[in-house]
Amino acid sequence: MKYSIWTLVFLILACGPDKKYHSSTTGIQVKSSAIKEVINFQKNLNATFKNPETSPLPDRYRKDFEGLDFFEPDTNYIVRAKFERTPDAIPFLLATTTDEKTEEVVYGIAHFQLNGIKHKLEIYQTLDLMDTEEYKDYLFLPFLDETNGTETYGGGRYIDLTIPEGDTILIDFNRAYNPYCVYNKKYSCPLVPRQNYLRTNMRAGVKAFNRD
Repeated sequence: MKYSIWTLVFLILACGPDKKYHSSTTGIQVKSSAIKEVINFQKNLNATFKNPETSPLPDRYRKDFEGLDFFEPDTNYIVRAKFERTPDAIPFLLATTTDEKTEEVVYGIAHFQLNGIKHKLEIYQTLDLMDTEEYKDYLFLPFLDETNGTETYGGGRYIDLTIPEGDTILIDFNRAYNPYCVYNKKYSCPLVPRQNYLRTNMRAGVKAFNRD
């Protein structure tokens, strides 16, 4: 109660005659909307894992599945990155957890700052999906960070993106998820290239999977 009173006083003082109340809450509204979107993402991902038609989990794990372990939603891990397109990039074969390889091309490079450090990540387009209507605008972002092997899966995580219209791209690390091979060895999952290693703790998205 005491804290609430001081918060109210602060808001009154902050909203002087030259400020409108709604303008001072815009940032709060944007953050609230972003948090809701992250929570919806988590709910949808959990629903996918619970559904026997879409779940990567073997039956012995799915029958007792209650939900994935997520970091708390945090808008600090939503970044608007400068997007450097790479139209002359040469396609390459990306190794996977099996003998298969996927044909990828670096569609662009994202430049951003997070946790006081400048980062860059290669963002890929999977050539086999380009002619599929559902995935014609799909981009693939695999990354590693310093939580791997402790709080998160040691092999890194993925984020699904869409080709942006301009020279920036929104990356929400709260939407980072584990490769399906973490849950079931029947899946073939692309390995994260070392150049996509982030030298920071990315405490957002899905945590390591505990089989116990």
